[in-house]
Order: sequence, then C-alpha cells, then structure tokens
Amino acid sequence: MKSPHLLDVQNLTVGFTSDTGEAIVVDHISFALNESETLAVVGESGSGKTVTALAVLKLIPSPPGKIISGNVLFRNSEGLITDLMPLDERRMQKIRGCSISMIFQEPMTSLNPVFTCGNQVAESLRAHLAMNKKTAREKVLDLFNEVMLPRPAAVFKAYPHLLSGGQKQRVMIAMAIACNPAVLIADEPTTALDVTVQKAILDLMKKLQESRKMSILFITHDLGVVAGFADRVLVMNKGKIVEEGTTGEIFQNPEHPYTRGLLACRPPLNIRLNRLPTVEKYILDERPSSDGIITPQQRKKEHERLYGQDPILKVEKLTKQFGSFTALEKASFLVYPGETLGIVGESGSGKTTLARVVLELIPATEGRIVYQEQDITKLTAGKLQKMRKDLQIIFQDPYSSLNPRFAIGPAILEPMKVHRLHRHDKERKDRVMELLQKVGLKQEHYYRYPHEFSGGQRQRICIARALAVEPRLIICDESVSALDVSIQAQVLNLLNDLKKDFGLTYIFISHDLSVVKYMSDRLIVMKNGKIEEMGEADEVYDKPRSEYTKALLEAIPGGQGDEGTGGRGG
Repeated sequence: MKSPHLLDVQNLTVGFTSDTGEAIVVDHISFALNESETLAVVGESGSGKTVTALAVLKLIPSPPGKIISGNVLFRNSEGLITDLMPLDERRMQKIRGCSISMIFQEPMTSLNPVFTCGNQVAESLRAHLAMNKKTAREKVLDLFNEVMLPRPAAVFKAYPHLLSGGQKQRVMIAMAIACNPAVLIADEPTTALDVTVQKAILDLMKKLQESRKMSILFITHDLGVVAGFADRVLVMNKGKIVEEGTTGEIFQNPEHPYTRGLLACRPPLNIRLNRLPTVEKYILDERPSSDGIITPQQRKKEHERLYGQDPILKVEKLTKQFGSFTALEKASFLVYPGETLGIVGESGSGKTTLARVVLELIPATEGRIVYQEQDITKLTAGKLQKMRKDLQIIFQDPYSSLNPRFAIGPAILEPMKVHRLHRHDKERKDRVMELLQKVGLKQEHYYRYPHEFSGGQRQRICIARALAVEPRLIICDESVSALDVSIQAQVLNLLNDLKKDFGLTYIFISHDLSVVKYMSDRLIVMKNGKIEEMGEADEVYDKPRSEYTKALLEAIPGGQGDEGTGGRGG
C-alpha cells in the first residue's frame, strides 16, 4: 500500500540532558511532506526547527540529545514505507545524502577546509553511487553548472575559503542534490546572505525542485523569505507547532498571536512606525496603534531641524587601497548631529572598510575625515586615543568582539578606566549596572561570561560597552544581521531609544534594505567601493535612480504581514 505522504513525522519528541535535568526541545510534533512540495518550518532560534530536521535524519548528538518518542515514515521510489527510527547507523548512512539530503545552516563550517570543493561533492557520489574518479568528476562539473557556479573547473579545484558565501552555499546545494534525493532539507540556507544572493539561491532551489521533482523541507526564522517560495508553512514556538496552513492562509489570515508577531516585527516598507512591534506584545495581545506611525509631515519637520545644524563629521574623497585593489574610492559625505545615516550594499561593496577607515582602525590611502573641525587622519596617536571616546563602533559579530575570558561587567568597565571617566572603580561599576539595565539586561549579569548569553543579549552587551565612554557618534556595522527578526526588532527599538536618551548620532551599516530604511534619515548605497546613490531614505526607496539600487529593492523578500509588513508599498 502506498502512503499518501512522502515523509510522515508522527509524535516526535526530542530531549536534551544537562546539569539541571532534561529539557524537551521538540514536544510531540506531527507533520507530513508531500511529493514535489515545499514545506517551510518557521520560528525563532530555540524553537526546535533544526532539532526537528536533525531528528528526521537521526543526527541528534547522543549524549546529550535523545529521541524520546516518535516515528518518521519515509516512502521510497518503489512505494515501500520505512520507519527511520528503528534503523541502525549502517542503514541510515545509505539513506542520508542519497534519498534524504540536507543543506546545513553554515556552509563555511559544513565544508571541510582541507579538501577541495570538487572532491567533497565527488566523495558523496562515490560513496552512494559507486562511481569511479573520472565519472564522479564529470558529474560534479555538471552539478556545478546546474547550480550556476561560475567557472566550474576552477571551483572544483578551489578550497572553501576561496569562495564567497553565495558560492559556498551553491557547492552545498550541489552536494545535497548529487544523488537525486527525494527529500531536500534546507536549514536556514540563506540567513547570512545579501538580499540579492538570497534571492538567487531561492530561485535556484525552486528551479532545481521543479526539474528534479524534489520535496523540500525549508527551515528559516524569517517568515518574509517563505512568501512565494513555500506551499505550506508550519510555525514552531518552544518545541511545539502553534500554527499550520498554506502560505496564503498564514500570510493573509494568521490566527496565532505568535505568528502575527513574527509577521509584524520585520520593519514595514510602506509605512514608518515610531517603534517596531515585538512578538511579546502580540502574545500579550498589545497590537500597535495608529498613533505609532510617523507622518511625512513630522519627518520633514524633524529633517529641517537636523539639517539646519553644522555637520558633526565630514568625509572627503576617502580612498583605501590594499595593494593594487581599491576597496574604497573617493567617498564623500556629511553626517549631522542626531541623525542616522544608513549605508547599504552587498558584501564586498566597501561598507565595513568605510567604517574602519572613518574610525582610523585602518589608515586611509587618501582623503580627509574631519570630526568637529579636526582632520583625524593627521592626529598623533595620543590625540587619536582621546578622540576614540567620541567615536565608537558596534561590530557585526558580538561573540568574537567580546573577550571570552572577561566577565561582561569588567569588559564594559575597562574602557571607562582607559578614558579616566568617573572618580573611582565603585562609581564606574555603578555606571555599568545602570547601563546593563538601560540595554535590557540585569545587574546580576555583571559577573557572567559571554558564552552564558544568547546572541541578542551579547549584542546588548556590545551596545552597553560602546555607550560606556559616552560617545557622540556610533557606527553600527551589521549589528543586527545575525539576529532573529523578533530579537532584531527589540535591538532596533533599543538603539532608537538610546539615540533619544543620549543624543547619539549613528552611521548604520547593513545589507538589509528594509532595516536600513526603517532606521535611517538619509541613505547611502554602495557598490564596488563607490557611492552609487545618496539621498533621503524614503526617496531612495520610492524613487531609486540607480539600476543597482532597483535590483537591491526588488530582491527584498516580499512577505505581506500585519500593519503593512514587507513588500514595497506606495
């Protein structure tokens, strides 16, 4: 008898054991995947999405993990149904990568750095299909062509570190489809990618699905990504499925408050809100009211005030070369006190180089950076250190920018000491306690270490550290790009609150145009180290002049949610 489903997960429960006991991370969930269907599993970090996918392939590390109950029924090409749960490792290895394949979340860590990309894909073919070396090589080159990798022969010989993020993800897709699987599990395959690369990867996966008649289990934390890509959506929260339906039903009529919150907390593109809604507010049924919308008249009045002042920072013809490569070319712009200047562009466009050169973390090749009438490119080391108090940066990755050997309290206190702020350590410690509360953390967190915090909490620690020296201008370099949309909304609200409370000025850098538009007064679009376009954020969005800006805008995921979330509005 044929099963109506290709994959049928029944009553799956997964637990993890720690010093404090057993925690259930996937709690009695059931769902099915049909032939040639894309099913999206959506939820925040910790909701149980990835653990569900790993459990299907019996890849849960044991200990500490354990599949407590459940069945995973898989129907093969002959129509025979097998429950994967009782299978031993040898039989599972025949299924993994062959009948059911997986694209893991982080291509850099899931590709082996000591083997060439071609050999890693060929290994899968030789293991499952018993191909010889020559046939496997030819098949890999065909696969690299199919996933639209440039110069397949060169990529075959290349090591992972030589490829861009998008190219590495294409190699992972080639490896996953090599044995023509019936089911492809894609775990956050576009999370760290630029919007244009993300769109290209999603388009590629859709095309491959149609040509190969695969079914896709697509895992993501961003509901906007699944619009137009998935057929059905499962929403997970705290290990349970809270809502399930077709993509149209979920977007047009979400029933669960958690789903409504996930849809609403992404910055809307057709209205401008004072504050972003958060998932917590929706769960408490506190929906944003219309008085939270900033009108064009209010914005115009605020901009007249902002741009009636003298600029706090002047950047003139700033150029940075690394050998013969020009990473930044003749960039000029002004920053005014109290504004947020957004900088957007794809990876490699020069955004981070610009930030580091402006802060003199790397020296400029040419050009001037004038802060309060002083050219900081000409300052002595001593004077530059004093100026660093006024100009701070929040880096992209909070984990690597915090010293794992320092508790977070002393890490925030240290720059106060360097700049001789406050009279003694007790005053400094009191100030750290105030800052922790200001960024939404607790005083008892003072003695904890970075690894004891979530990603969103670590980013709040980095914000507190930047504020500790009472700066006037902060550069936020992709400071929310690695966060769930719900945590991202909280951090963006926090940054805007702190801007008002402390009279801060921001340079806000991101590859996510919807986030930059929400945060910014003016917007700079960068491409290949040059400024491609500059103007008032809403105008750049509504009437882009450059073809490159238009392409960036068209690549924004188009989920339509509550309160005008997602999609390009009028």
